[in-house]
Amino acid sequence: MKKNSNVVTLSEIVSLCKRRGFVFQNSEIYGGIQGFYDYGPLGVEMKNNLKKLWWNWMTKEHSQIVGIDGAIVTNPKVWEASGHLKNFTDPVSECKKCHHRFRQEDLAEKKCPECEGELGSPRQFNILMPLELGVIESDRIKAYLRGEACQTIYLDYKNVLNSTRLKVPFGICQIGKAFRNEVTPGNFLFRVREFEQWDLQWFTHPSEMEKWFEYWKEERMKWYKSIFSNPNNLSFFEHKKLAHYAKKAFDIIYKPSPTEVKEIEGIHWRGDWDLSRHAKYSGVDLSYLDPVSGEKFVPWIVETSGGVDRTFLFLLIDSYYKEKDRIVLRLNPKVSPFQAAVFPLLSNKEELNARAQRIFDRLKKKFSVAWDGRGNIGKRYYSQDEIGTPWCITIDFETIKNDTVTVRDRDSTKQERIPEDKLEDYFNSDIQEL
Repeated sequence: MKKNSNVVTLSEIVSLCKRRGFVFQNSEIYGGIQGFYDYGPLGVEMKNNLKKLWWNWMTKEHSQIVGIDGAIVTNPKVWEASGHLKNFTDPVSECKKCHHRFRQEDLAEKKCPECEGELGSPRQFNILMPLELGVIESDRIKAYLRGEACQTIYLDYKNVLNSTRLKVPFGICQIGKAFRNEVTPGNFLFRVREFEQWDLQWFTHPSEMEKWFEYWKEERMKWYKSIFSNPNNLSFFEHKKLAHYAKKAFDIIYKPSPTEVKEIEGIHWRGDWDLSRHAKYSGVDLSYLDPVSGEKFVPWIVETSGGVDRTFLFLLIDSYYKEKDRIVLRLNPKVSPFQAAVFPLLSNKEELNARAQRIFDRLKKKFSVAWDGRGNIGKRYYSQDEIGTPWCITIDFETIKNDTVTVRDRDSTKQERIPEDKLEDYFNSDIQEL
């Protein structure tokens, strides 16, 4: 894949997402609500493909990893034990003139970015989203929407061990929603208040922590490079300022331009911090007894935690190409909303429609396939290019004669005749090579 030399603006991506049904502003007819988005027909297909790809890679291509789907609301003591109630804060300054609030890290100077008014002194702002449980107002219990998805993995660690035959080292993975009451959500899907994370928590003996940290660091980078059109835009960023329990922490970052760097996923050395804290606050022993050596220890944890929505956004930016007469998303076919589109050359010819429908019905059992019979064939090609469909299949009068179809490649625009009964093999071989 050639390097994307286009200068792609976020506004172009936002426009594409709304125009073609990838992402919509939540509650738009009421003016929207900042930091919340809905995935449209194409967006939900692409996002589901992305999550399925991650899930299968974790649970099918690696042994000793199982998944869970944890609840969004937990006992509020969880967030006390995890340190979120005390430490999950952002220093915030409020403008005395327009009353807008800004995170300290977003302020380059002491004037308000909106109106240049005077800013107040920074105050700590906890970004956990509170809620109340119970139907009687006086008896309601204060709880929180989870600020990160991984805590439920630690809570279920003992249940997983007791209900499976897993032994340390092993992993528990999860894809789930998390919520943060961000002071300044922005940059479209990059910083939002409701988002999805994919997490792996790998439990290991302390003596093997170094080995497994390096293993998962490299494995995660290989996975991201396998789905991005321009893998050279991905690199590691090593954190120098570390949490007290951490020896190492790296981010996988995406660099769409020389001046932009955005983090996608963190690989964290968590040690025994999480299990020890939950054991202390719950009173439940979360140590592990090795069935062979008889050694009892609290497992150490390697965490890989990434943003599904951020990955979705960066894949769109990475694959967006502006050419002379078309816009094309060069998405990996495993991620694209549709893997192929089927066209009758002329939609008003019954014999072409019937043959195209037969091919469409057969292919959709194995692939995600679109049907398009509108307008001229050139416009249909360009419409599919813009949403990332890798291949377009045209059924014409030659199909009726010799059972071959035209397959057009999205990236090269080259066309070739393929026997109708070889289409499945053709797509399978191309997808498997990626």
